[in-house]
Amino acid sequence: MFHRINAYRTMWVLVFFDLPTETRKERKIYAKFRKEILTDGFTMFQFSIYLRHCSSKENAEVHIKRVKSKLPVKGHVGIMCVTDKQFGMMEIFRGRELSPVPEVVQQLELF
Repeated sequence: MFHRINAYRTMWVLVFFDLPTETRKERKIYAKFRKEILTDGFTMFQFSIYLRHCSSKENAEVHIKRVKSKLPVKGHVGIMCVTDKQFGMMEIFRGRELSPVPEVVQQLELF
């Protein structure tokens, strides 16, 4: 069955994390986790908040599973999915100035 891509079907996966960085080993673990989620297509939204646009809930679940497979032993990590419609309703401010919400990355999928 063909599903038309729309703002209610496409998803944003957000990964929030607070990892310890007091020792050299902890900083290395932090850097490795950050690099792995960047390699999986996530981009930095704010410090320790990364996001990725996905074409469907099923595609989002694939990336969530990848993040879960890379979780460090210590620290706090949160993963949240929101629809493109919900994400588009977010208000973002730089100081008191309203900033635009990041644009959707257009991805070509071949089946």
